[in-house]
Amino acid sequence: MTTRRPAPPSATPTLDEVARVAGVSRATASRAINGGQRVSAAAQAAVEDAVRELGYVPHPAARSLVTRRTDSVAVLVPEPDDRVFSDPFFAGTLRGVNRVLSERDIQMVLLLARPGADTARTLRYLTRRHVDGAIVTSHHRDDRLAEHLADIGLPCVFGGRPWTGGERVSWVDVDNTAGERLATEALLARGCTRIGTIAGPADMTAAVDRLGGWTQAMTAAGLAPDAVERGDFTEASGEAACRALMERHPDLDGLVVASDLMAAGALRVLAELGRRVPDDVAVVGFDDLGVAERTAPPLTTVRQPVEEMAERATRLLLERVDAGGGDPVREVVAPTLVRRASA
Repeated sequence: MTTRRPAPPSATPTLDEVARVAGVSRATASRAINGGQRVSAAAQAAVEDAVRELGYVPHPAARSLVTRRTDSVAVLVPEPDDRVFSDPFFAGTLRGVNRVLSERDIQMVLLLARPGADTARTLRYLTRRHVDGAIVTSHHRDDRLAEHLADIGLPCVFGGRPWTGGERVSWVDVDNTAGERLATEALLARGCTRIGTIAGPADMTAAVDRLGGWTQAMTAAGLAPDAVERGDFTEASGEAACRALMERHPDLDGLVVASDLMAAGALRVLAELGRRVPDDVAVVGFDDLGVAERTAPPLTTVRQPVEEMAERATRLLLERVDAGGGDPVREVVAPTLVRRASA
């Protein structure tokens, strides 16, 4: 049996030292450290022991040359900066993504890409493979990101169903149509007969699907789906849309809102108009990301588990990165209704 010679002290252990202490060639030590391909179990164990004994840390640039991995994943958000840092949806998404990446010691790279030049610059960055893959959230019809990323072959998973190219990429989404049906049916069960809605942007699939769910429930109940205003998922847009709705339809006794932030704005307008919630107008939101618990009154809402969905999307992405590809996967999560005082 060969006796291992003690390693001389070294401020920065090298790969050559690891190979010498493990009793293997430099090439074998490199393969063992960078994935273990074509390395025997005995040699792998010897190299791992030497790495621990020496405290060796592989140089990231050298490792990437061997593995062709950057150990980083992009989170791409095609939205203005102020939206990203003020909407709890994005905070929940980033927490979910980072929780999974931290388990694997993978760095998250946040890419904010407003429509136009920012998108083109971001696509150039992704094309050059500065990251191993991308999570894309809050995408719009005209950005065509699913098609672009599928064309360059970068592993990606979308948070939400893409507008176009969804058959070419993986995505995880909540059942937005079913969620807004739940919201509308809750108001119908309460006895509301004149129900309006504040929908989201017409260029986002989540907003289109939620409006579709409201329309389905209204039509099934024999009610006219004519009281509609749109916002952009911000509080300010919820205020503006609610004012417009109440001016056109002052007889509304129910309001379904496509996000909790817009619903918070709508609640303020209803209070200014002297309309009691829920006695005069019952209100239901969508998200349940903390805002609903702080409104006055607390908001009945449809819960989409954003952090859990982001975690699932990230695990799907890492599976594709590790496997070097794979068929697209589409997962739809069931929403739930959380009842509070507003309805």
